[in-house]
Amino acid sequence: MPTKEVVTQTESKMKKALGALKDELRALRTSRASTGLVENIKVDYYGTPTPIKQIATIATPQPDMVVIKPFDPASVREIEKAIKNSDLSISPILDGKLIRLNVPPLSEERRSQLVAQAKQIGEQAKVSIRNIRRDVIKQLEKQQKDKTITEDDLEKGKKQIGDITKNCADDVDRIVKVKADEIILD
Repeated sequence: MPTKEVVTQTESKMKKALGALKDELRALRTSRASTGLVENIKVDYYGTPTPIKQIATIATPQPDMVVIKPFDPASVREIEKAIKNSDLSISPILDGKLIRLNVPPLSEERRSQLVAQAKQIGEQAKVSIRNIRRDVIKQLEKQQKDKTITEDDLEKGKKQIGDITKNCADDVDRIVKVKADEIILD
C-alpha cells in the first residue's frame, strides 16, 4: 500500500479517536443540563442494550432540567432503571409518560473530580492515538523490509505520521481544556 494511502488512513483513524473523545466528554456533567448527559446511556430495550437517544426524545426545556419522552411509553421504567444504574448521580422523576432529571448545581469538590475525569479521558484518547501511530509505523517498516516502499518513503511516512500524531494530541489537549473550563466556570 502506498505511503500516501497509509497516512490518509491513519489520519482518518485518529480523527475517529477525537470524535470518540468528544462523545465521551459530552456525557460528563456540567451544572447546565445537556442532552449529552443521557443520550448514550444503554437501556435494556426488549433484551437489547439500546442508547436512550434511539428510543426516546431528549430535550432541555430549562437550563437545569432534562426531559426524556420515550417513543414507546412501556419503556419508561426501563429508562428510569438505566439512569439509576448509570454513574450520573441524578435521580429520575417519573411524570406519567415522561422522565424528568433535575440537574443540581455542582459543588467545588465535584467540579474538581469531573475535571480530573476529563483529563483522564483525554489521556486515554492520547494513548489510543499513540497506539495507532505505533501500529502504522510498524506497518510501514514491514513494507520497507518487504521492499514495497523505499527507505525515503519510510522516513517521509514516519515524519507525516509524527506530525499528524502531534496535531491530534494538541487537539485532545484543547478539547479537554474547553471541557474543563466549562465544568469549572458553569
